[in-house]
Amino acid sequence: MGEAADGGTGWTATRAWVGKHLAAGERIERVELLRGGWSAQMRRLDISGPQGGRSLVLRSFVKPFYVRHAPGLLTREADVLRLLGGTDIPVARCVAVDPRGEHCDHPSLLMSLLPGEVRVDDAGAAERGGLLAAQLAAVHRVETDGRTRPRDYEAWTAPDRVRVPGATARPLLWRRAVDVIRREPPSYVPHFLHRDFHPGNVLFLGEGPRLRIGGVVDWVETSWGPADLDVAHCSTALALLHGPSVGMGFAGQYAAAGGRALASGADHLYWRLLDALAHAPDAEKVAVPWRELGRTDLTPGVLMERLENYVERLLEQFDR
Repeated sequence: MGEAADGGTGWTATRAWVGKHLAAGERIERVELLRGGWSAQMRRLDISGPQGGRSLVLRSFVKPFYVRHAPGLLTREADVLRLLGGTDIPVARCVAVDPRGEHCDHPSLLMSLLPGEVRVDDAGAAERGGLLAAQLAAVHRVETDGRTRPRDYEAWTAPDRVRVPGATARPLLWRRAVDVIRREPPSYVPHFLHRDFHPGNVLFLGEGPRLRIGGVVDWVETSWGPADLDVAHCSTALALLHGPSVGMGFAGQYAAAGGRALASGADHLYWRLLDALAHAPDAEKVAVPWRELGRTDLTPGVLMERLENYVERLLEQFDR
């Protein structure tokens, strides 16, 4: 199980730690590295034992940046999974967490395996979009108190940090977009946010009329903030994955699904561009796991063009 199990990043201590959290008589039968992640290494662990077989998922931070931030990220995710375990949001059950890597080779979270798979093909995108919108609306209805409320949201870019595509033929478009976020954030009614909700973090089951969501994953960025920001993030991802028109339509799907009231005009545009501009210059980071899932057509050039066209569409619709 050596290299296949650890991907060259260490596994011995982690395996021993996992073993301590299994039931009596259970053992790890098979380990499979999962595709589609970017910030963490994901493994599926197939377990056998006296009560039959089951599967778990192990999330480990191996990149230096995420290892440094792992205590906050993994502790937050474990707390969120425990909170959402009492809701109708389909999330994994937290089995154990080692946020500082004190027992594992790397900071890790062990959790139950959710049913379904990430789907990023253009075929069926419209149907999945409606389910994504309804699921996000449900996330925003999660209630918290002073103990369970997540941290306030953090912006992922700022006017002085935006990286304009070097190959753009429309620098004035980008300057205009950056000027939109050169202001104080609009006032908002805060809600519970996933904060990284997009098609790569949602698992789907079934086909046609039986299509449904089997799970929502990756809760390390969970925050307290405007519903517009979650809607903006998923909209940007859909624009990059399926084209600007799909991204432009998501807010309407969210509203139709009974989502929280969104800002209008310049205020809504602020949140949409705050997210979109964080993906500049070419959204390469988000596309890496999508390519691993078969979307090899999403080259840096294609992504840059889609992002630029999406920004243009946002300005045309909301900057009046």
